Amino acid sequence: MRSLVLVDLFAEDRAHEELLAPLIRRIAEEERISVEVKIRSARGGQGRALEELKLYQRSLALGFVHTSPDLLVVAIDGNCVSAARKRQEIEQRTDPSLRDRLVAACPDPHIERWYMADAHSFRCVVGETPNVGQKKCERAFYKKAFVDAIRATGCPSPLSGIEFAADLAKKMDLYRAGQEDGSLKDFIDALRSALRRHKQGGLLPLARQRTDDGPKVADQPL
Repeated sequence: MRSLVLVDLFAEDRAHEELLAPLIRRIAEEERISVEVKIRSARGGQGRALEELKLYQRSLALGFVHTSPDLLVVAIDGNCVSAARKRQEIEQRTDPSLRDRLVAACPDPHIERWYMADAHSFRCVVGETPNVGQKKCERAFYKKAFVDAIRATGCPSPLSGIEFAADLAKKMDLYRAGQEDGSLKDFIDALRSALRRHKQGGLLPLARQRTDDGPKVADQPL
């Protein structure tokens, strides 16, 4: 088993990337596991992320991806459909041989809600308490609440708050944030479980296997 856990991340956009990459590193550190997070897709929205995931799996099967991942994190917003349905969609688009190392990140409804899940740490980092209120499914509601909280500080924010992502991931009380947002708790729990399975040797290395239908990814010891 490699001592360094390789994590491939597919995400909708930069807001996902900037929060999830340091959050993955933090949780891995808490589990005493060294990880390397490789961004495979983080631009172009949900459709682009899923299309890149499809192409990536094809490349992995054909041997064009030289280093296979230990974990695969795919992040798309729930968009008020529900995080559970989005996780199911991701699983359906993932080759069966990769599903045991898949971790779905599905903010419900949008990633900005995860940024603000722990209001106390958000205030410590940003300097303002976000006005989130009851859970809403209005389009751009959480993005507006996030940007409004940043602007209320009076500080310039050239990246509309994304520049605070790493500090928020570091300072966030994960238990409190998970209590506030169930979809975030689901991601944290799933990631911890996957990391622990890998640490205990529960995941076999991927190998390419040729069948009558051509090459495919399969879980076989190398």
